[in-house]
Amino acid sequence: MSTIPNCPQCDSDLAYEDRGLFVCPMCSFEWTQLSVEEAQIKDAHGTILNDGDSVTIIKDLKVQGASSSIKRGTKVKNIRLIANPSDGHDIDCKVDGFGAMKLKSEFVKKI
Repeated sequence: MSTIPNCPQCDSDLAYEDRGLFVCPMCSFEWTQLSVEEAQIKDAHGTILNDGDSVTIIKDLKVQGASSSIKRGTKVKNIRLIANPSDGHDIDCKVDGFGAMKLKSEFVKKI
């Protein structure tokens, strides 16, 4: 027998499976297991990132409009994840010396 996960929206344990979808009777949310796995943002090494984590840049990144680039090894504290990025940048943060910017998770490593 397969185990049915808790609802990702309200964390109810009363969810049931219906024609390939999981359904929560408490909040009427429907999801697939694949959609929950896709929603997790991972760093370059596959570690799951969370809001408030600290990360390290793993590659020199050129910044448009700036005369210098962000060097490999730069530490970024207190990141904020963007759930559905339209431009592929799924991390919002402040980088010392550059200010507020967005980064792609494929160029960072969780500390």
